Amino acid sequence: MGISFLSYLCALTVLLFFISRGYWSDMPLMEYMKHSSNFVPFKTINGYVMAIPNGSMNLIIPIKNLAGNVAAFLPMGIFLPYYIRRLNRLKSFTITMTVMILSVEIIQLVSKRGSLDIDDFILNIIGALIGFGLWKAMTARKARKNAVNV
Repeated sequence: MGISFLSYLCALTVLLFFISRGYWSDMPLMEYMKHSSNFVPFKTINGYVMAIPNGSMNLIIPIKNLAGNVAAFLPMGIFLPYYIRRLNRLKSFTITMTVMILSVEIIQLVSKRGSLDIDDFILNIIGALIGFGLWKAMTARKARKNAVNV
């Protein structure tokens, strides 16, 4: 499981920081921040969801952005509680993921490697919580199986 986690962390790091998505990266930082930040919840998500039925953009773009943001942090919901016992509780896991994802968003903005988008944060948290739910379901199933076998 350790190799899987390290591979995932490397892939996530490359995806988040080394594949430049800053369209205005030659702008001064403050101007870049104004152009590449979204603080309105569901603005980006709604735009992508509406683009799917009305065909205003290539279908792969909204699917990739919506599903990709969920999928990017889903493995964290499995790996972190596996390796860090205190993250087996929903509250501590959610706080940790909130700090982690906000840090990623801020680093992407300041380094001009992406945007600070509340919708990315929402989708990333949803993905992490789905992963955490899967982790809890797997561990509960294993505990039930072990209880039956005793």
